[in-house]
Amino acid sequence: MTRLRVTFLGPLGSFSHQAAAESFCKGSADLQPQVSFPDAFAALQKKEADYAVIPCENSTNGSVVQTLDLLADRDGLYKDVKVCGEYYLTVHHCLMVRKGTYPGGWAGYDGSITKLYTHPQAWGQCETFLTKYFKGVERQDVTSTSKAAEIVSKETTERGAAIASRFAAEQHGTDVLVENIEDRADNTTRFLIFRNVLDERTAQLNLEQPSPPTSEDEATLEATHKTLITFTVDHSSPGALANALLIFKAHGLNLTSISTRPSLKKPWQYIFIVECGRTPSDENKGAVDKALNDLRQVSETCRDLGTWKNQLSASNA
Repeated sequence: MTRLRVTFLGPLGSFSHQAAAESFCKGSADLQPQVSFPDAFAALQKKEADYAVIPCENSTNGSVVQTLDLLADRDGLYKDVKVCGEYYLTVHHCLMVRKGTYPGGWAGYDGSITKLYTHPQAWGQCETFLTKYFKGVERQDVTSTSKAAEIVSKETTERGAAIASRFAAEQHGTDVLVENIEDRADNTTRFLIFRNVLDERTAQLNLEQPSPPTSEDEATLEATHKTLITFTVDHSSPGALANALLIFKAHGLNLTSISTRPSLKKPWQYIFIVECGRTPSDENKGAVDKALNDLRQVSETCRDLGTWKNQLSASNA
């Protein structure tokens, strides 16, 4: 069998690249960067890739809106793409500059940096450090933290710095001035692993490899499975959403998150994206299928986006 093709949001050196590399054993997969989330999903739908590793939420900054829009799939472009796993990556940000810019490192920094580059999500994760040392310094949004590292690695006319990972610094050959500048040591991004359910290459593979819990409390959780479901309801019908959500309780499914995205069909109408969990047992073996059947009776649209093993379960610790 040829090597698995795993796609992720590029460029090389991004946190998505790091998550993909750690999720699939080094050397066992062909890691393929994509320029956008939709491109990664399209590659799966067309069976040009076997898996996609996509960030879905950060413990500090919350949900990744671009991923929610892909899950909403308003135009039905990715009807065969489902979640089959997850991976938790502890995110450590570094302040980096072009190689040789400050030979003395952070101890010799003279305050001459005039511009900072990073992905918009990273600003909020490093606000304490930035406020203390770079208050008033221009901030430039770029498409990824890795792109920020690439920009400063090549610049020659200004004193710029990037916020990115050490993984990105190694990819682009920059000097790291300060490590671990994030506000919280437990700053973690959860990535969802997707596959095409019609792809026979991935049908028999087990993606339940562990990633470590991010706290002692999470290590005590029971082994659970998660399921992702999207649905819409008649917004003009009183109690329509409540009736839909009660179905999860009735079948013993614990709601762990609810997100919404505009349906774009009518103003102020939404697609609900629900994640729920359960501890597998003989009694609730068919709980998800039963809940989906009942949900279809009270919703306008309903879609199962996959079930996978919770990587924060005690059995994975």
